[in-house]
Amino acid sequence: MKTKLVIFGITGDLSRRKLLPALKEIVGSGEFENLSIVGVSRRDANVAELVETATNSEVLTDLTTIFTMDLARAEDYVRLRHYLDLQDDEQALIYLSVPPSAAADIVDFLGRAGLNTKNVKLLFEKPFGFDLTSAQDFVERTGRYYDEAQIYRIDHYMAKEVAAEVIRLRSNAESSEHQWGNESVVSVDIIATEEIGIEDRATFYEETGALRDFIQGHLMQLLSLVLMDLKGPFTIIDIASRRFKALEQLNVANPADAKRAQYEGYQEEVLNPGSQTETFASVQLTSNDARWLGVPLRLTTGKNLDQKRSAITVRYHDGTEDTFEEGKIVAKDAKLPDAYERVLVEAIRGRKYIFTTSPEVLRSWEIVTPIQENWQMDTTPLKLYEPGASVRSILDK
Repeated sequence: MKTKLVIFGITGDLSRRKLLPALKEIVGSGEFENLSIVGVSRRDANVAELVETATNSEVLTDLTTIFTMDLARAEDYVRLRHYLDLQDDEQALIYLSVPPSAAADIVDFLGRAGLNTKNVKLLFEKPFGFDLTSAQDFVERTGRYYDEAQIYRIDHYMAKEVAAEVIRLRSNAESSEHQWGNESVVSVDIIATEEIGIEDRATFYEETGALRDFIQGHLMQLLSLVLMDLKGPFTIIDIASRRFKALEQLNVANPADAKRAQYEGYQEEVLNPGSQTETFASVQLTSNDARWLGVPLRLTTGKNLDQKRSAITVRYHDGTEDTFEEGKIVAKDAKLPDAYERVLVEAIRGRKYIFTTSPEVLRSWEIVTPIQENWQMDTTPLKLYEPGASVRSILDK
């Protein structure tokens, strides 16, 4: 089947840093010969300059065209539909590499223009809302024109090495990890830290913070892979429903089991003295699943720390532990593809198991809502930590 990949925001940072380099590798593999790229932009762009700057290659130049339009004009979406001229034996992947505030409006325009037939798929970047209410609204709006089967919500952590390795091990009924639970596991820690600060994302980060940016999405999804029950008949396509079941059985968070902090100098970076936005967050959760009763489940993230690290650590009653860490996993058969390569390839193939479903999004927001509400009302100045601090030093304060 021929695939037309439509990228809203093709001249933006994500497209240049991640999408176009990933597409270079996908096209170079020779597996998807019937692939064309349509970049949607408010202004005309030089295709050769755009793709060559992003990829150091000319491999995408002849496959890419630019469609200029005003994202706020309904008639321009009709023009786009005519331009794509999608046939019954073709599919369109519409990748919304745009701010979340714009995504819902674009979906409305696409739907009203008739770009919502069964051979159209939507790909969204996180965040999927900023709280439970906004997430519910976003799900409702996208559902007006598109079935859940057409919606691919991207959490690129689900396409990373750590997630792939946990899925591989847990899917193998012969592995000790297949039926993890409180009989063998004493605790689970999932961590995602960065050495960098917020860089040039001041506006985004002030509206978001560490809890929303990482814990509600990325780390909650990784936790669901650890907790999901794999008893009974199981195939890879069942993973999304098993993840959701695991999230359903998590208890909503207790603010008393959450900690937040902010690195020194953050307030000057965002030009907001007294900012209450956390750059570090750690949340301990529990599950009411009988298999996981009594096991502490801790999710931790932070910026401007002593190391960049993404890892899942499972500790056992016998004193041993297993750690699954990004960059330290050896592929069994071949080089693991980049996360965005996997995202695009699986979307082209129509395989949804690494994408986040609407029920998962809403449940994740339900779990963290008590913390959000508590932190919004708490005006106590945040604890500060020095840039380059360790996670342990912050947790021990």
